[in-house]
Amino acid sequence: MTASPQRVAAPGAKVAHILVVDDDRRIRTLLSRFLMNEGYLVSAAADAKEASARLRDIAFDLIVLDVMMPGESGTAFATRLRKSAEPLRSAPILMLTALTETADRVEGLEAGVDDYLAKPFDPRELSLRIASILRRARRTNPEEPKRFGDFVFDPERGELLRGDAPVRLTTRERDLLRMLTESGGAIVSRQILAQRDPERNASERSVDVEIARLRRKIETDPNAPRYLQTVRGQGYRLLVEPLRANL
Repeated sequence: MTASPQRVAAPGAKVAHILVVDDDRRIRTLLSRFLMNEGYLVSAAADAKEASARLRDIAFDLIVLDVMMPGESGTAFATRLRKSAEPLRSAPILMLTALTETADRVEGLEAGVDDYLAKPFDPRELSLRIASILRRARRTNPEEPKRFGDFVFDPERGELLRGDAPVRLTTRERDLLRMLTESGGAIVSRQILAQRDPERNASERSVDVEIARLRRKIETDPNAPRYLQTVRGQGYRLLVEPLRANL
């Protein structure tokens, strides 16, 4: 099975998008399936090079990273990731390793890894550790209001303002805008946007319709969008900036 750029979450998908990086195809596939069944959006990469390519386009909430990989090791990759100035590279990392020596664990923690899990592991422990890391990350990095043009959107409250005037949003538009702002300007595929409400079983075509409606509310010229952009063959992105940067 070849690693795909993006996978579809299982029913009940949570917003969190996880990148699984492991050179073992069998483990990579099993991890991806398990996490999708847990309700996460999942992408996969076979090595550090492929993971770097994923990170250029997608803002992940967590990276599950193997230590022993050909080419750049997981530890070296984590070190390089943490030295990057890009905010999209700051996702928490859960390291999977067969190494049990304390020195190896210390080396990983010094590289910026958030937690370790030794192989073989119980899938239930993996699930609990991921949930714990995500809770900590959300407490320390609350989503602040984002500005684009004359508009300010508060992801926590789901409120869109133009100046001081509220802009009416449907529930679908609010969820769509929240997912796009939380991506931090990264591209979000039509497939993932369609899966944000599994109960509705939305199609990718319906996402295009919702995007067009939202553009009519936030763009001066919906036919030449400045903020809610289409990235041909990949999906959509919303160009935003933190509100405090404008104060």
